[in-house]
Amino acid sequence: MHVSDIVWGVTLVVMIAVLLFDVLVIGRKPHEPSMKECGLAISFYVVAALGFGVFVWFHWGSVYAGEFIAGWLTEYSLSVDNLFIFLIIMASMKVPRQLQQFALMVGIILALVFRGIFIAAGAAVIDRFAWVFFIFGAFLVYTAFDLVKDYREQDHEEEATENFAMRQVKRIFKFSDEFEGTKLRVKVDGAHRMTPMFLVIVALGSTDLLFALDSIPAIFGLTQQAYLVFSANVFALMGLRQLYFLLGNMLKKLVYLSIGLAVILAFIGAKLVLHALHHYGVIVWEVPTTISLGVIIVTLVVTTIASLIKSRGMDVSGDEK
Repeated sequence: MHVSDIVWGVTLVVMIAVLLFDVLVIGRKPHEPSMKECGLAISFYVVAALGFGVFVWFHWGSVYAGEFIAGWLTEYSLSVDNLFIFLIIMASMKVPRQLQQFALMVGIILALVFRGIFIAAGAAVIDRFAWVFFIFGAFLVYTAFDLVKDYREQDHEEEATENFAMRQVKRIFKFSDEFEGTKLRVKVDGAHRMTPMFLVIVALGSTDLLFALDSIPAIFGLTQQAYLVFSANVFALMGLRQLYFLLGNMLKKLVYLSIGLAVILAFIGAKLVLHALHHYGVIVWEVPTTISLGVIIVTLVVTTIASLIKSRGMDVSGDEK
């Protein structure tokens, strides 16, 4: 798949322009978006992603289009899982509802920056060392096992705890007690203080960094085209802020999401190992893109339906999750 510098440039300009527009709107008037606003934004981003898939199909063929769609769905699912952590962070740090949109946008931009760095590094490593697929595959299988283990052992109403980055920031800076809009630093009694919003952004950014470690090997397991990897990640991150407000507590109803993600990551991990074995001539068969896309779609559909049935049964019985 050859992507010209012009196509790369146009893609980057358009995507950055969309993000900048969103940031400028939020920076001028942070607010809690309405359900209509969220629905329209999510619909736009989903249609745009599917339209981009058609664009890829037209220019490079159905195989690459399938790789993009599979990568987008996988990254979107992992990003939705990330929203669970964001919910916990926002609740535990008592972020005012009208300021959560700003914090989420900053978190999403940080996620895009971290993933962009990892994509560039991953592509460079893959081009030179094919054996890295064994490591990526093993890591994804381990992550899948860890997701299942966490699902079985942890309570869904877990509380957020301070991570290493937050503890270090608290040691270095002094903080004010109250949020001051979207300001990160204020002057209190003649001395500069960081606001709680700064600590929220540190929490979201450090969480994004950890999630990028899972998402990048997963997407490279579906396509090794840096252009598709980057595009799938950008489209997966767009609209998450609106999805956060649209779904709200409904995110907690997706009780089997981690299990579904575990299945997907384990499948992609096995696919990576098979790809590495194929590269070294050990086997002659590789998992086709159509099978990968089918496994991802079926897993997500079954996971969603099973979660909604389980959640509805809990609501009816009155039991807590």
